[in-house]
Amino acid sequence: MTKSHPILQLFFWLVMSIFAGAGILTMAIYLYLSPTLPDTEELKDIELQTPLRVYASDGKLISEFGEKRRTPLTYADTPPEFINALLASEDDGFFEHFGIDLKGLARAAIELIRTGKKKSGGSTITMQVAKNYYLSAEKTFARKFTEILLALKIEQSLSKQEILELYINKIYLGKRAYGIEAAAQVYYGKSIKELNLAQLAMIAGLPQAPSAANPINNPRRAVDRRNYVLARMLTLNMITQDEFDLAARAPVTARYHGAISEVQAPYIAEMVRRDMVERYGEDAYTAGYNVYTTIDSSRQIAANNALQAGLLKYDRDHGYRQPKPVAPLITLDVAENPELEPWLSKADKGQDIDWPQTLEQWDNLLRDQEDMGLITPAIVLAVERSGAWIYQNHKERWLPFSGMLWAKPYINVDVVGAEPTQPSDLLITGQRIWIEETTNGPVLAQIPEVEGSLVSLRPKDGAILALVGGFSSGSNKFNRAIQADRQPGSAFKPFIYSAALANGFTPASIINDAPVVFEDASLENTWRPQNNSGKFYGPTRLREALYKSQNLVSIRILKQIGPSKAVNYIEPFGFPRSKLNADLSLALGASALTPLELATGYCVLANGGFAVDPYLIRRIEDNNGNVLFTANPRTVCPECEKHAGNEPTAHELLEQQLEQQLGLDSERQASAEALPVAPRVMDKRTHFLMISMLKDVVRLGTGKRALALNREDLAGKTGTTNDQKDAWFSGFSPELVTTVWIGFDQPNTLGRWAFGSNTALPVWVDYMGSALNGVPEQPFEQPEGVVSVRIDPETGLLAAPGQSNAIFEYFREEDVPSQPVKIPPANGSGDTGLVPEQLF
Repeated sequence: MTKSHPILQLFFWLVMSIFAGAGILTMAIYLYLSPTLPDTEELKDIELQTPLRVYASDGKLISEFGEKRRTPLTYADTPPEFINALLASEDDGFFEHFGIDLKGLARAAIELIRTGKKKSGGSTITMQVAKNYYLSAEKTFARKFTEILLALKIEQSLSKQEILELYINKIYLGKRAYGIEAAAQVYYGKSIKELNLAQLAMIAGLPQAPSAANPINNPRRAVDRRNYVLARMLTLNMITQDEFDLAARAPVTARYHGAISEVQAPYIAEMVRRDMVERYGEDAYTAGYNVYTTIDSSRQIAANNALQAGLLKYDRDHGYRQPKPVAPLITLDVAENPELEPWLSKADKGQDIDWPQTLEQWDNLLRDQEDMGLITPAIVLAVERSGAWIYQNHKERWLPFSGMLWAKPYINVDVVGAEPTQPSDLLITGQRIWIEETTNGPVLAQIPEVEGSLVSLRPKDGAILALVGGFSSGSNKFNRAIQADRQPGSAFKPFIYSAALANGFTPASIINDAPVVFEDASLENTWRPQNNSGKFYGPTRLREALYKSQNLVSIRILKQIGPSKAVNYIEPFGFPRSKLNADLSLALGASALTPLELATGYCVLANGGFAVDPYLIRRIEDNNGNVLFTANPRTVCPECEKHAGNEPTAHELLEQQLEQQLGLDSERQASAEALPVAPRVMDKRTHFLMISMLKDVVRLGTGKRALALNREDLAGKTGTTNDQKDAWFSGFSPELVTTVWIGFDQPNTLGRWAFGSNTALPVWVDYMGSALNGVPEQPFEQPEGVVSVRIDPETGLLAAPGQSNAIFEYFREEDVPSQPVKIPPANGSGDTGLVPEQLF
């Protein structure tokens, strides 16, 4: 029997000892770490952090909030080509191994022994899932062992498809994108299912260095990584040589795509964000809430355009405020930028030009500008006698001199300078400018200093259908629609007149429009109010005083009924009592209100006399589509008054009415029984009289511009404050209430010729023309107890038989004048026929 060599025995026992030691060490590590391992079954129910999304009522995306952009995707919905690209890049043995790659771990261990440094490597997709969901990114032996054990445990609990699904939805891929669907949207603006092979390989190569090697931050490195993935796919017979060649030659088409907003409504988005944070705290940004608002997307777009167009027009009318710069923003010297020489020396500048890559910095510079809606930035390339060449969107454009002629220099709010004689009066090469697109082509523009807001409500229930809080939230986040308290001026008079009608006045009541001086302690000093024209008109019918917006008449009727009594009547319309001045200044709209508050009050006038509350959020859903909140607004139901206490019930009538008028969906039908009925705050006869007077503001008075809409169901009131610091128009049809305000953030005059009728009203007309397109006219119905009789226009009394200048007027039946006017005798005795009690 041959004895073994002692050295071989020693080597044998040494190897056995090493294996035994390794086994004991592995067992010890397992016993130590095993109790700390999480339950991998939780992965089946894990909730990925997804952003808050805000939608219009028709489901169009308004905005998205949250640091992590994520759109979860199922394995079945993932393109097979991407799965192949990912496995080729990250773990080609994924479907064969049991969670760990022994060869890969061995390579990593040898690298550690050889270099003495811990490097990443050897991690399978399963191990990366373990790390991404449970572990930190630190590189320690304990974490690596935990990762291995977790990977083994995950493989026992989940299928390979489930593991891949977790991976593709969790992995960070740069630019705030988590998961492959979000990455596809960020880099290409498309779904992952719409990408070609080159683009899929680009995304599959991102996990190794998502920030340093993405196609936006480092296109060259990203291409190298993409082509490596393609080469691995070719080696593994996942693609053909032709497919490889085509994809490897493909240019980089990636660029940054922010959250794709289908409806530009930044002020709405911010209102929702604040509300959601109040409800859910910081979880609002990560729990995947979906908020469906009341916003009508088409009307919101119309509101954006109408307000911006109106502010830009005001700005053009008051001159160009941008002085010609002394130095360009961008140097176009051929010596410093030789790539420009072919273009600058080109004789025929009407042809398209292929710009050199170095000019992409200009695109970045222009793209970095905040979104300004109807105006966009450009760079002046060359100034000629008949216009200028400008640079936008990686191409040159011609800006004709006719698009600059408006740019007379601003001197002050009432004075502009001389018209420019040539483009060089305004522009220099290398200057950054703003351009407005018009039907006649590009026009030089500037960011307006004047601001404004527009609010549009559904009067039946107060739903906010459109809201714009300023020219652009990009330049100023201040939401003037809900944050700016401004005096509404004469736009508040309808509420004073409503209080007067409710307290015995009629549209034919005669008020003396004459000078008046008030010594009122509450007003601190002597007050001598006057009309905007500076004239006095003598005895005036209430109706005429409203459509001519005579201030002194408003003051006299408020004094007659009493400010406190008026406030008590007006407050239920939806106005905060603390904002209503209980003195005579209330008659001239000196109580500062927000545009939303004024629009809410006008809803009472539009809907028949019922108080509603404005609301924006219609429904909140969690990430799984479960409804967490549904709006429950007070809703107008005129029929409910007639059937109170009888069958059918008021709520049944309300449900029937809403289904006909508002188009209830199944969600609101299910909750219609819980909808509260809006209370009446204005007598129906008083309401009708007020509406008929406000319709005359449009037909005969300061609101005549609204006649351009060719509708008979419009009413409203202009408003202009002292020194023309605020311009308003608040008007409505039975289906829509809209308020427009224009002014400076720091109250200053808009100019001596700026009024609500020519500054705010054109914006209202522009918007309502679109918002009411296709909406049938709906007349305001005359209620029982209101009659129309012929009166004398001078006295408000019944017209004499055969009187040629008699007019028709509405009265409550009990208020019809009891005697006809006395016709002055032919000798002109001077008997006016006025009843003294009618002259206030």
